[in-house]
Amino acid sequence: MFSIFYYNQSVKNDVEDFPAGIKKRYFNLADRMIEYGPNLGEPHTKALGDGLFEIRAKGQEGIGRAFYCTVIGKKIVVLHAFIKKSQKTPKNDLDTARKRMKEVQNAWK
Repeated sequence: MFSIFYYNQSVKNDVEDFPAGIKKRYFNLADRMIEYGPNLGEPHTKALGDGLFEIRAKGQEGIGRAFYCTVIGKKIVVLHAFIKKSQKTPKNDLDTARKRMKEVQNAWK
């Protein structure tokens, strides 16, 4: 079994503020990750390289994304979450997730 942690309370709040349909899908995928591991494969999760992944939660209201990484001891850390407003993932959201992933990996060595 895996455990899911959040980078900080703000990231957890962002997930909890997802619209109802997106939030339901996110937590469904999160439950599956706890049971089966962090890489569920597309279309549910996607590897972005260097240990960074994204949860791809779709609902009637749109698309939610949550970037995450794994650390020692079957821990999944959600680094950044947002509602996607365009086809392409915004660079600043990706940069935020990569920066936080480095911080988490250095802190949990």
